[in-house]
Amino acid sequence: MALTGEAFYGSGLRFHCTRCSRCCRHTPGHVFLSRADLEALVKASGVDRGKFLRRYCRRVPFGPVKRISLKEKRNLDCVFWEKEGCAVYDARPLQCRSFPFWSSSLSSREEWEEIAAQCPGIGRGPLHPRGEIDRWLSRRLEDGLLEG
Repeated sequence: MALTGEAFYGSGLRFHCTRCSRCCRHTPGHVFLSRADLEALVKASGVDRGKFLRRYCRRVPFGPVKRISLKEKRNLDCVFWEKEGCAVYDARPLQCRSFPFWSSSLSSREEWEEIAAQCPGIGRGPLHPRGEIDRWLSRRLEDGLLEG
């Protein structure tokens, strides 16, 4: 799903994850899960689905429904952040894999620049063309989010 009109990122955007963990630590937020995310994380964690949901997830009010999100530690780090970084990096949720190509980050050049001020990977690495960025936006809608 492309943003309406001519997006500021029509010529693409540069990004390469430096694994700095700034997007995973010290700030509150929600990492909403799809069914595919949950399946991959359960497999990576080695615990059964019920135990995984109790140990690592929470239900978050989201309008008339509740969504399933990863928990945070007391210091607001993601529940899967460890000393060396993400403990489930290869199985991380779509929301994490698609960062920074989120609709909120791409709503305007100003929003993108605000995110870039916090993320050392923005403006570096390969050029991601508009079509690829639009596919990241579409994936979230296609995958859907778990309700709980």
